[in-house]
Amino acid sequence: MRAVLGLLDGRPLPRTPLDHRLAALRTGPRSTALPQPGSSEDRQLTRWVAQVLLTEALCEAVAAERGLVVAQDHHPARLDQQAAVELGSITAAAYEGSPAVRAVYESVTAEIEASPEEVAHYRTMTTRPPAVVWQLALPDGECEATPDTLPQALAGALRQAGPGEWVTAGAWTAALLSERTITADHDITPDIRDATRRATFVRWLDRERAHRLTLVEGLEHPGDPAQPDNHHRH
Repeated sequence: MRAVLGLLDGRPLPRTPLDHRLAALRTGPRSTALPQPGSSEDRQLTRWVAQVLLTEALCEAVAAERGLVVAQDHHPARLDQQAAVELGSITAAAYEGSPAVRAVYESVTAEIEASPEEVAHYRTMTTRPPAVVWQLALPDGECEATPDTLPQALAGALRQAGPGEWVTAGAWTAALLSERTITADHDITPDIRDATRRATFVRWLDRERAHRLTLVEGLEHPGDPAQPDNHHRH
């Protein structure tokens, strides 16, 4: 099974896309941040990339089954930090990189809306002073972040720079495009809806993975406690 990425509905998927994706990472601009080839961490990276590709392949199959329109431009999307955390790193990477994953996400979550009770409960639990949110340009896209979630040196440099001016602080490069203030009267209904949609998609995707994907030895989920390179201990 060494030439196989995994099985989708019992059908073997070739490993070639995994080898290509890993090669692109190892020759890309962030190659120096990758683990040493052949190390335990490198094998974990391989497992992680394999799960991203399997997620993409699964969603491509679902998109075809549902007759979804999938964009052909293949421009990556950019999730904010909260959305990426809520989806989990594997699903977030697949979402950002695959139009099919995004199309399936929209299909699965299209009818999800936030109830008034959910909105009221969220307001009760999260009432806080006004917060500033920055719209940032990064070398590979745009995202939103609050200043206190950024590296201190980068946040300081952005405060000193003019709008749209690129700054570099240590390993980070960004430009501050705009900022907005979120106050207590901000309509959080879209935020609750989006969070609920992400949770719904994660549950749906977990079920689909369990029923339709078969993992192969060496490309298990990186968090699987049974595989030999999982060193996480409590």
